Amino acid sequence: MEIKAADVAKLRKMTGAGMMDCKKALEEANGDYERAQEIIREKGKLVSAKRADRTATEGVVVAKVVDGTKAYMTCLACETDFVAKNEDFSKSAKEILEIAVTNDVADKETLLSTKIGNVTVADMVTEKSGQTGEKVELPYYGKIEAPLCVIYIHSNKKLGAMIGFNKVIPQEVAYDVAMQAAAMAPISISEHDVPAEIVEKERHIGREQARLEGKPEAMLDKIAEGKLRKFFSESTLLNQAFVKDPKKTVDAYIKSADKDATVIAYQRFSLND
Repeated sequence: MEIKAADVAKLRKMTGAGMMDCKKALEEANGDYERAQEIIREKGKLVSAKRADRTATEGVVVAKVVDGTKAYMTCLACETDFVAKNEDFSKSAKEILEIAVTNDVADKETLLSTKIGNVTVADMVTEKSGQTGEKVELPYYGKIEAPLCVIYIHSNKKLGAMIGFNKVIPQEVAYDVAMQAAAMAPISISEHDVPAEIVEKERHIGREQARLEGKPEAMLDKIAEGKLRKFFSESTLLNQAFVKDPKKTVDAYIKSADKDATVIAYQRFSLND
């Protein structure tokens, strides 16, 4: 059966696969578009299986705020910077984000199983692996809701943060806080939502450091608590020194704009972590 250039172009538009891959798929499928799409997806699965041991440390982080009160962020990852900077790859990441926004998806597992026609988002990721010849995966997806949500995506598109505030505050202030979170990687909003296991680990480290320094046994707990407070000041968003004015905390910076404002939601993702 003769496969025409127009047929190949049509399949390429439908799948995003390369011209030669589309031509081969159509030849194998005897011109059946549906079967040709399946072949391309199967190829993607084959590539994924062969490259399962590879590390996808490049990619793009994309995010969107809807109505100022909901924020969505995801990452489509690949193996090389060359693929990550490809316009078609970025377009795929944005398409997946739009699927999440349109369906108001709550979590990554739900997003991967969300269908567009007969194809799931997981299938789309697999197809992208077939198209690029690299391991492609969706390492992160998150959503927050708050009276005011803001996002910050770093210029390299490998790092992003979402922040939710309990009330509307000046956009510049909100954006500064999101930028702070992206740059300084706090583990939580404040000391009150640090996971208990991390608190205990830091307390234990503080005690052992003091013991190794030869401090009296009776002083170890007190010293450990002091080290824990220092950990909170460095590692929780509201207690961190504000990057643009280190003399004040992030909490103080927010309250300089509105004394009743605070952060109530926070998520951050980086391909380099």
